[in-house]
Amino acid sequence: MSKKVAVIAVNPVNGFGLFHYLESFYENKIAYRVYAIDETVDIKTNSGIELKADDVIANLKGKSADYDALVFACGDAIPVFAQHAGEARYQDMFAVINEFAAAGKILVGHCGGGLIFDIAGVTKGRKIATHPYVQANVKNGIATGKTSEIDGNFYTAQDENNVGEIIPALIEALK
Repeated sequence: MSKKVAVIAVNPVNGFGLFHYLESFYENKIAYRVYAIDETVDIKTNSGIELKADDVIANLKGKSADYDALVFACGDAIPVFAQHAGEARYQDMFAVINEFAAAGKILVGHCGGGLIFDIAGVTKGRKIATHPYVQANVKNGIATGKTSEIDGNFYTAQDENNVGEIIPALIEALK
């Protein structure tokens, strides 16, 4: 049976990280859908490239059974996250992360992804790699300072330049 991945993308998303995941899934014939953490499917990369996601985060709630993994594609929206954390789109994102974690699905993220998983409350005791600027904010998981970490079903990378360190193991887990 073919594996399927839900990719959630902030707006603006880091294109380098997002495209690394998508290209890897495409090359390995792993089905995926991209969900914008926004009210619209129109998103941009942090360099201004306009993209259309497949759907929005609100429509991913209740669908963890349809997927084998959840990827958090980080981007420039993270620095202003605290200002908007109470908005419906972010509450939907946390609901989705918790749903996937409760179902034991693979959780993948880079840059601030480990911190977002931590804020969602799903990293207790897990080793996670996260951007050096946010490591001190990790409260439940263990921010290791390494460029990448794989701890059980958690695959995290410090930033988009280190996504390639987790991709081979992720692809293997999804085959």
